[in-house]
Amino acid sequence: MQKVLITGATGVLGRAIVKSAVQAGLTAIQGVRNPSKADPVAEVVHLDYADVSTISPALEGIAALVLIAPPLDANAPTLLGPVVTAAKESGVRHIVLISAFGVNHNEQAPMRIVEHLVIDSGVPYTILRPNFFMENFSAGFLATSIREQHAINLAAADGKTSFISVEDIAAAVTAALKESLTGREFDLTGAAALDHAEVAKLISDASGNTVVYHALTEEQMLDGARAQGMPEPIVAYLGMLYSVVRAGFAAGVSNDLQTVTGKKPLTFEAFTQSAFRA
Repeated sequence: MQKVLITGATGVLGRAIVKSAVQAGLTAIQGVRNPSKADPVAEVVHLDYADVSTISPALEGIAALVLIAPPLDANAPTLLGPVVTAAKESGVRHIVLISAFGVNHNEQAPMRIVEHLVIDSGVPYTILRPNFFMENFSAGFLATSIREQHAINLAAADGKTSFISVEDIAAAVTAALKESLTGREFDLTGAAALDHAEVAKLISDASGNTVVYHALTEEQMLDGARAQGMPEPIVAYLGMLYSVVRAGFAAGVSNDLQTVTGKKPLTFEAFTQSAFRA
C-alpha cells in the first residue's frame, strides 16, 4: 500500500490527521522531530525541518506528503522549501499542503509563498486553507489562560472568525488523499463566524465556569506574549494574525469542507460540549 508521510505529526492537527489516515486505511508515516512523542498507532521517521539531512531519508518510498508548517513561523518558506524540492526529487506523487485561510489574498504572506513553491514544483498538489482552529481554546496557546484564569486575552476586538475543528481538517486531508483531489485549492471554515465574546459564552455554558473575553490592545497582547517567553518573530506573527481578525478578514464562511468530505463542519457549540463539558 502507498505510504503517506505526515509532517508535524505530534502537533494537535498532525495527530488528528494521523488518526484519520489510519482509520481510513492509509499507510501513515509520522515525520517528527522527536520520535518519542509520536503516536504509537503509526510508523515513525525522524524529520526535522532545521536539519536538512533528515529530509530525503524521511521521504524515501513515500507516495504522498502532508506538509504542515511550524505554527506562527514567518520562516516557513525557508524551512519547507527544501522539503518540497526533496519531495519532487524522491518521486512523491501528491503533496497536500496545510496553508492558512486568506493567504491567497496576500502574495507576501509566508504561507502564500509556500503555496507557490508547491504549485511550481510540478508535483500534483492539493492546498487546504483552514481558518483558526477550535482546539486553540482547548489544547493550543489559549488553553492555559482559559483553564487557569477563566479568560481569553486577545487583541481581536469584536472581529469574527469562522473557527474549524482539526477533526474536520483531518477529514479533508484524508479525502484529498483517497480521492486524489489534485490541482485544487479549498478554504476550510466552520459553518458560522463568531466573535470571542460569543466563544467565551459557549465555553462558559459547556464548562460551568464563567469565561470572560478581555479585548486587549495589540500592545498589551504582544507584551503578554513576550512575558510568556515567545520569541520576537512569533510575537510579530501573532500581531499580524489578530490584525487580520480585527479587520474582519477571518469571518468568511466557505462550503468547501462539505464539498471535499460530504459532511457539514462541527459547530463551535458541539465542540465546546465535547472539549469543555464538566
